[in-house]
Amino acid sequence: MEKYTVTGMSCAACSAKVEKAVGKVKGVSSCSVSLLTNSMGIEGNAKASDIIKAVEKAGYGASLQGAPSAAATNPQDSLKNTETPILARRLIFSLGFLLILMYFSMGHMMWNWPLPAWFQGNHLAVGMLQMLLAAIVMIINKKFFVSGFKGLIHGSPNMDTLVGLGSGVSFLYSTVMLFGMTDSVLHNPEKVMSYMNNLYFEGAAMIVTLITVGKLLESVSKGRTTDALKSLMKLAPKTATVIRNNEEITVNIEEVRLDDIFVVRPGESIPVDGIIIEGNSSINESVLTGESIPCDKGPGDQVSAATINQQGFIKCRATRIGQDTTLSQIIKMVSDAAATKAPIAKIADKVSGIFVPAVISIAILTTIIWLICGADFGFALSRGIAVLVISCPCALGLATPVAIMVGNGMGAKHGILFKTSASLEEAGRIQIVALDKTGTITEGKPVITDFYPSDGFDQDSLLQLAASLEAKSEHPLAKAINEAASEKGIKVEEVSDFEALSGNGVSGFLGGHETIGGSLKFIKEKLTSSGSALEDNISEQAELYASEGKTPLLFVRDGKLAGIIAVADVIKEDSRAAISELKNMGIHVVMLTGDNEKTAAHIGKLSGVDQVVAGVLPDGKASEIKKLQKNGKVAMVGDGINDAPALTSANLGIAIGAGTDVAIDAADVVLMKSRLSDVSAAIRLSRATLRNIHENLFWAFFYNVIGIPLAAGAYYHAFGWSLNPMFGAAAMSLSSFCVVTNALRLNLFNIRSTKGDKKINKEAKSMAELTEKTIKVEGMMCEHCEAAVKKALEKVHGIKEASPDHNKGEVILKCSKDIPAEKLAAVVEKAGYKFVE
Repeated sequence: MEKYTVTGMSCAACSAKVEKAVGKVKGVSSCSVSLLTNSMGIEGNAKASDIIKAVEKAGYGASLQGAPSAAATNPQDSLKNTETPILARRLIFSLGFLLILMYFSMGHMMWNWPLPAWFQGNHLAVGMLQMLLAAIVMIINKKFFVSGFKGLIHGSPNMDTLVGLGSGVSFLYSTVMLFGMTDSVLHNPEKVMSYMNNLYFEGAAMIVTLITVGKLLESVSKGRTTDALKSLMKLAPKTATVIRNNEEITVNIEEVRLDDIFVVRPGESIPVDGIIIEGNSSINESVLTGESIPCDKGPGDQVSAATINQQGFIKCRATRIGQDTTLSQIIKMVSDAAATKAPIAKIADKVSGIFVPAVISIAILTTIIWLICGADFGFALSRGIAVLVISCPCALGLATPVAIMVGNGMGAKHGILFKTSASLEEAGRIQIVALDKTGTITEGKPVITDFYPSDGFDQDSLLQLAASLEAKSEHPLAKAINEAASEKGIKVEEVSDFEALSGNGVSGFLGGHETIGGSLKFIKEKLTSSGSALEDNISEQAELYASEGKTPLLFVRDGKLAGIIAVADVIKEDSRAAISELKNMGIHVVMLTGDNEKTAAHIGKLSGVDQVVAGVLPDGKASEIKKLQKNGKVAMVGDGINDAPALTSANLGIAIGAGTDVAIDAADVVLMKSRLSDVSAAIRLSRATLRNIHENLFWAFFYNVIGIPLAAGAYYHAFGWSLNPMFGAAAMSLSSFCVVTNALRLNLFNIRSTKGDKKINKEAKSMAELTEKTIKVEGMMCEHCEAAVKKALEKVHGIKEASPDHNKGEVILKCSKDIPAEKLAAVVEKAGYKFVE
């Protein structure tokens, strides 16, 4: 995505016009304009010059971000709040002249406040002074008139057009009245006061001043919506200490090159991503992951830019620099998300595109109707002006992007990165979450869970034998045994004639004794071939471990069993609680795994998932996701690499545990921590953001639906209600401020709190209440038979899942309603198999 800075936009009508203009450029596949950040994201192969030309033709300015001609080459400059100081100066000068104007127009006229002697009785001089002061205030706020009438000329009227027309018409009408007063002073003095009462110079000045107040408040609030992103940018280190020619020198961060050796002392920030080559330390990674507990790091471990070295002196080699560092990728991801547009914003965009022309038409029509009804011209004109200045397309345009920006910032602070605005919106509508088992629910690496030593051995001696035998093995299970021995400080003995045997086993000579180790089946075959056999209680214990989802490894020395060591990929500490949170939110939780049914069922039971799909290979996960999508919107949670097809197929792909590689193309959401509870936190944040957007849209529509008829005088005859244009301007200025302030409330939202969780997905809830039924089927001989039976049964309405097993001759059905046996029999027999019971 290419990003551009767009200048001259003042409301949603402007952004809609820019989007429409750029969307017509050849080669542009998608265009998204953000009024909040004054940026534009472009996808396609269109030339930058053609895009800029289209924007300029529409009456606005554009520059490619990062280009020499761009307004801001520093990423922080694009978020710098340059508008607020300008608006503050404009407001101070406007208020100074407006107060003097109000003293003469209302203080003297309404409350008889004293005037200098030369103004006493000289109404013409007072009127001319009002005109002069109003003109000064309008010149100070000339942006409304320049931008507004430029938009009108280009056929794209905007909010500034409404303000400019409202203020300008008031000023012109008052000027006409002033000329009439000049004639009356000479020929008809008694009419002077009637002309004086029709001067609206203070209204013309008040309108632009009040709108400037609103714009200032809005600008301050908008600046706060990007605080999270700006704080991330400030974390980026400015210098690094590198070793060149065997000397330590301090250089600017831009001068660090790939493979440079840099050093970091205690308390310093790590300048770029790298690998530790010397030293040990505790690294505080909270700036990236939100995790406050420091991580112990040593040689070979990766470190990331902006994290803090808390203890030891470390020497590292640079592996990622500049825009490739983890921090830079996070910043890019958050800013890119702000440049995209959420689907929910399309409603406001459609309304904004026709809003201003419609308001101008209503204002003209209002004036004409009041004149037809017999109202005097001044009253009718006031109603038309009030319609112009109360209408607010800005509130509509800001309703979605401000909430999205704050939501994205909140996520980034907690290590949850949404790649697009659409993914932030979609997360809140998820009904089913599919979890990859390995590395998501479980730790992703095997550890020893149980020891069962035979006579003559204890845990330590059994572990020493096993670790010595497995020391030369590359198998992950062998690694688990060796790590356990290392942690306990057990010394490994040298093994001779080591051999890794087919059939899941190893052998060698340890201290002159023949020693073998491996699976239950492998050991049984070895002992049988040598004329021995395993005792029944040993086999039963090994099978018990297997039924619990563990892998039993048996070790034999000189033909006698030394004992059993059970190894398993254990469930993460927070997995059960995280899955429980998802279920309490009304989400159906599914575990996808390549494990056998027995192991998968045990892990599923321990973790508390609603549904287990076992025996699924990586390339088959995508098809399982498509099946789940028949029941609702699905989020797939995986490691982002092996699960790429499934992540892409799901409505929402969530990559978990990507702390040092956030640029995972397959995922829509990246969780910086290997913590499953962040999945529920992401969904919770999305739901809160959607609620905030709905509140903002309601306010924006409600305000205009109530405000425009009130300004037009629709309630005048019934209730005597009419609205002074100055109050209309005040209401308009506050409407956008209210929307932005409401979005800022998201900063107070606790994404970890479960108090507000609601079961909002009825379909997902019904899936969690499926009934299970087992049927006996004869004739299934292989996996192909299983697939045929599965396909036939899952076509039956009410059967959500069929799991055939040809070895047992049975099919386990998960049904949403009771299916008659006769119907099941007919389906099975039509597929070519025999239904037994």
